[in-house]
Amino acid sequence: MLTVETGGGLPDADSYASVAEADRHLADLGVTDWTPLDEADKEIALRNATRFMRTNYRLRWAGQRVYQTQALDWPRYDVCVDGWPVRSDVVPPEVVSACIDLAARAGRGEQLMPDLDTGSNVVKRDKTGPLETEYFQNTTEARERFVAVDAALAPFFGAAGGGGIIKLVRG
Repeated sequence: MLTVETGGGLPDADSYASVAEADRHLADLGVTDWTPLDEADKEIALRNATRFMRTNYRLRWAGQRVYQTQALDWPRYDVCVDGWPVRSDVVPPEVVSACIDLAARAGRGEQLMPDLDTGSNVVKRDKTGPLETEYFQNTTEARERFVAVDAALAPFFGAAGGGGIIKLVRG
């Protein structure tokens, strides 16, 4: 059974979105390959999306987690977006939407966190005379990136999200 974080800082939450929320959101966007999935597969996709977010964004979020025992990174306090504080008892709709968008990818079988093929020390071309060896480029810095998701979440990251920044106005 999926346990959805609602803003209470649940110690056992494993998703930012429910299956019903994902069904509505993806139907509104015209994503048709989500509908045929059974409930269990949708829950697995939502868990994988949340795991991806927890792994890739944990150190990027603005502010602080509200409870030490909460399972996920939201809810948070000391987060401002567009000059306005984000309530510390909610999961922002953008975070929920990002989770759903990633879940749709996971539901299609896309690996959200694939193992990287570093390509180090793999010979691309070897020429015997006058001795020449070319190696494949090392790709250890390469990461699977989801540009639309990162862009939607950018206001909630670090200084861009206002973490720890207070606007000072002199009178």
